[in-house]
Amino acid sequence: MLQNFFILCSGADSEILKTCSKGEQNKYAGIGATVFFTAVMAFIASSYALYTVFDSVYAAAFFGFIWGLLIFNLDRFIVSTIKKRNSFSKELLQATPRILLAIIIAVVISKPLEMKIFEKEINQVLLEQKNELTLANKEQLALQYTPKIEQLNLDIANLKSEIAVKEAETNALYDVYINEAEGTAGTGLLGKGPVYKEKREKHDASLAELQQLKTTNAEKIVGLEKQITELNTEYAKIVQNTQPIIDGFDGLMARINALGELPWFPSFFIFLLFLAIETSPIIAKLLAPKGEYDVKLEEQESILSSWVAQKVAQRQLIVSTDGELNQKIYEDLKGEEELYRYKKQKAEELLRLQADKFHEVQVKNL
Repeated sequence: MLQNFFILCSGADSEILKTCSKGEQNKYAGIGATVFFTAVMAFIASSYALYTVFDSVYAAAFFGFIWGLLIFNLDRFIVSTIKKRNSFSKELLQATPRILLAIIIAVVISKPLEMKIFEKEINQVLLEQKNELTLANKEQLALQYTPKIEQLNLDIANLKSEIAVKEAETNALYDVYINEAEGTAGTGLLGKGPVYKEKREKHDASLAELQQLKTTNAEKIVGLEKQITELNTEYAKIVQNTQPIIDGFDGLMARINALGELPWFPSFFIFLLFLAIETSPIIAKLLAPKGEYDVKLEEQESILSSWVAQKVAQRQLIVSTDGELNQKIYEDLKGEEELYRYKKQKAEELLRLQADKFHEVQVKNL
């Protein structure tokens, strides 16, 4: 039963194979088994590839099964249409398009399995790429906020500098009126005279301005610091919202690109392995000598082509003979006087009817 199934997979004519030797049947059962297991590998590979796209086991298994059936049908068609002939060059020319198709199928099958085999290495490459994308994303977003925050910090520094300047000025006035009271500067008189009072009033006025400036600038600084906090919060929120996009950067195309960054040697030999599996039925048919099945199949095809050619020749002969007979019959009828008179009578009747009808139409028009 299993042998019959694999013979079915090979695309060979089971009725002809039943009349062949066991060795011939085993050969085509082996070819069919290769076709079947290639389709199984295609199902597994495509299911994994589609799982990275849909993130659903059921959807990936369903479409993977459809893809496996497609590959099975293509391989079966490729193998079944290669006919053994007496010329190897003709057989190779016949198989060339099928070999090219087999190469394409091998690439499609091998890539998803390569991604699964090198999954850990690909994840490492993707992690590095995600980290780079995260840093680049933060830098790009920071370009929108850093100038504003720097300007606000500069404004805060200017306000603090303004307070410091005013404070230094007030302290200088304080030293002036103290020195005046001590007699170490100014008039040089010890005590609190009119000059002292004047300098003290100037200092007190400056101190009041300093207090007012501190209050005013403190309110401004609080407002500016609030704006900086809001900008930092907005920046952190945007970074947080965009991070899931970077975290989801592990789709099929991203994994294929990550696979391309790995050393090519192991990946290339995995591709060669699947290429060998995919082309093995075709190569086997090309290299195998012309067997019993091929001889019987060619005989059956020649019988069919001979029968078709015979039928076509018979139809052409029938048409030719029928034409010649008709020609002879009509030539014989030319000499029949009775037939001539009968046709003349009918022609006269037809002409009279046409003349009468034409006359009626003309009268009606008048």
